[in-house]
Amino acid sequence: MTDDVAWIRSTIDPETRKAACLLRWGSIEVLLTPETTLTTARDLMAAAAYAEADIALLDWCRYSLKIDATTAGHMALDIRKRRPAPTGRSALRIEAVAGAKTGEPYVHMARGSMKGALTPDEAREMAGHWTEVAIAAQIDVRLRYALGEHPGITDTDIEQILGRVQALQR
Repeated sequence: MTDDVAWIRSTIDPETRKAACLLRWGSIEVLLTPETTLTTARDLMAAAAYAEADIALLDWCRYSLKIDATTAGHMALDIRKRRPAPTGRSALRIEAVAGAKTGEPYVHMARGSMKGALTPDEAREMAGHWTEVAIAAQIDVRLRYALGEHPGITDTDIEQILGRVQALQR
C-alpha cells in the first residue's frame, strides 16, 4: 500500500463489536460505519456523473451556442449551486471538477491532509469497491457471531477464517 492510495477493508469496531470499515490513506487511519461508507460510494458516483455532465455542458455552450469559456464557466458554476446538496455523512470531501485547461472531467477527493484526483471511471470503480466493503463488513459481523456460537471455535480461528476469505477478495 502506498500513501497515494485510499485503502479500505471490512472489519469490526473493537469497542462496539459492530460492523465497520477501516480506511487507511497515508497517515490517516479511521473506522467508518457501513452507512458512512455507502454514503461515500454514492457521493463518488454522483461526482463522476456531475463531472462528465459539466464537461458536456461546457462543450455544448462553447461549440453550439458559441459562448466564450468564461461565460460558460459561470453558467456551469451557477448550475452546480442549484444541484441538491448531498445528504448523509461522507468519509471524504468529494467534488466534481471540469478541468478548465484539459477539458476533462475529474473527481477530487480529500480527507485531512490527503488529496487525490480520479477520472470518473476510477471514481465509479472506487465507489463499487466501497459498496462491496460496506456489505462485507455487515456480513462479516454476522459470520463472526454465528461462528462464535460453535463450541471449539476460538476468536483466533474466526480471525483466520475471515482473513482467508478477505484474501480471496483481493
